[in-house]
Amino acid sequence: MKRKAMPVLAALGLILLIIAIFFGYRFLDRFIPSKEPADLSQLLGVKENEVALYLNETLEEEKGLYLQGQTYLPIEWVNQTLNERFYWDENEKILVYALPDTIVYADHTTLGSSGKPLIWVNEDGVYLSIGLIANYTNIRLSTYDQDLHKRIFINNLWEPENKAAAVKEGSIRVKGGVKSPIITEITPGSQVTVLESMEKWDKVRTQDGFIGYIERKRLGTVTSQTPQSTFTPPTYKSISMEEPVCLAWHQVTSPDGNASFDKVIANTKGVNVISPTWYELTDNEGSFRSLADTEYVKKAHEKGLKVWALINNFSTDVNTEILMSKTSVRRKLIEGLMAEVERYNLDGLNLDFEGIKEEAGVHYVQFIRELSIPCREKGIVLSVDNYVPTAGTQFYNRKEQGIVADYVIIMGYDEHYAGGDAGSVASIEYVENGIKNTLAQVPKEKVINAIPFYTRVWTEGDDGNTTSSALGIEQAQKWIDENQIELYWQEELGQYYGELQSEEGLKKVWMEEERSIGLKMDLIKEYDLAGVACWKLGFEPSGLWDQVRMDQNE
Repeated sequence: MKRKAMPVLAALGLILLIIAIFFGYRFLDRFIPSKEPADLSQLLGVKENEVALYLNETLEEEKGLYLQGQTYLPIEWVNQTLNERFYWDENEKILVYALPDTIVYADHTTLGSSGKPLIWVNEDGVYLSIGLIANYTNIRLSTYDQDLHKRIFINNLWEPENKAAAVKEGSIRVKGGVKSPIITEITPGSQVTVLESMEKWDKVRTQDGFIGYIERKRLGTVTSQTPQSTFTPPTYKSISMEEPVCLAWHQVTSPDGNASFDKVIANTKGVNVISPTWYELTDNEGSFRSLADTEYVKKAHEKGLKVWALINNFSTDVNTEILMSKTSVRRKLIEGLMAEVERYNLDGLNLDFEGIKEEAGVHYVQFIRELSIPCREKGIVLSVDNYVPTAGTQFYNRKEQGIVADYVIIMGYDEHYAGGDAGSVASIEYVENGIKNTLAQVPKEKVINAIPFYTRVWTEGDDGNTTSSALGIEQAQKWIDENQIELYWQEELGQYYGELQSEEGLKKVWMEEERSIGLKMDLIKEYDLAGVACWKLGFEPSGLWDQVRMDQNE
């Protein structure tokens, strides 16, 4: 029996040994570092002639191009992430870059200092050379274009970075763990940027341009270093009045309208800027109608008033996107306006472009940049009217306006407008939100808040339709008195409210008058804004100016 048991026990022992070896190997294999190389093409996501693009150590979906020994980046990506001032005119195939005192133009034939094109245009879009971008943008660049897998690192942040030197050789892996594929190797003394620290692994960027993970024990002491920029940003010098602005718009719709200057200005107090509505675009080729008058300007100057002539886009013959999207047309319009400035001795221009669509926004902002250059050169104030900020008007780019223009004017009214629901023209909360949201993008020294010298009488008909008519404050007060309407103060709106049942339906009015205007002026002073603008002269009772004038405390 013993002889028969021996072979069985030996076999069983062998089986157990094999099992032990198998599981032991499986156990140990978990700790044996893999030598599998990473697939860099898959990791970087690049094909032939493409360049992987990292922004602040994050791999972007967008790819650059490597052509003729030079890296190019897509202009749309550059605009969105690095520098919005590179403007591509798709109609005239030209790149336009507006500096504070000049405009730089380039096209696909323009060569850089290296003798290579600054711009590359193909069926996928427009690409800018990295050198061109760096010349006008505050960024740090690290390019790795000699490798098979080309990549570029761009940083536009200047915060402290964590640095460390390798104390042991080691593998940079795709993920934290010894089984992850190897991207590259480091040797003792190699410098890395530590991007993220975990329990046993650190995410790093290497000197040879890769991002991956390495065991922390292979790195020395981490130190903090703050990168220094050598870029000199452009300086946009602004023209500022030496006193708070009190601007009054004067609506002039015909040459005869200029004759009303003496009448509309007679009862004002504290006004130091008058803005006649003299210019209106008439087509998509840069033409405009002019109602400017030399005698008007002379009278205004004699009274100590600056004249900021207004130009609008209200004509139905004008498509702002079409007009503004052509560089030659913008140039023609700017030259025409500056000729008017010279001819009539104007002190400023006021842009009142309303109702433009989002597609026109980038072209309109480019127009403001370009117009600001001759205005700055000649000492002409450039002010721009804007709606109260909402999600649907962000394309007006108030931040950029606040850099290149002298004043940004909030049209703090039309909270409720013709064709909409009945309600206040400018409740106090609406006005304050407009101010606060504008100040989030524009310095207070450049912000002017405009107030309404009008209100609306709303009629809710029996048929369910709501209509309205705009009345100047003086006219509205007469209507209230004639109809013996009792007004009730609404604290949350900062206005009086009244209503009247008539044959036409229920009439409602949220009244603008001295008290409501006074509250708006209090906000202008509370937020220390550059001034007030008023729409429009002739709508107001003379006593209202005691509330409006900016120099009350003198």
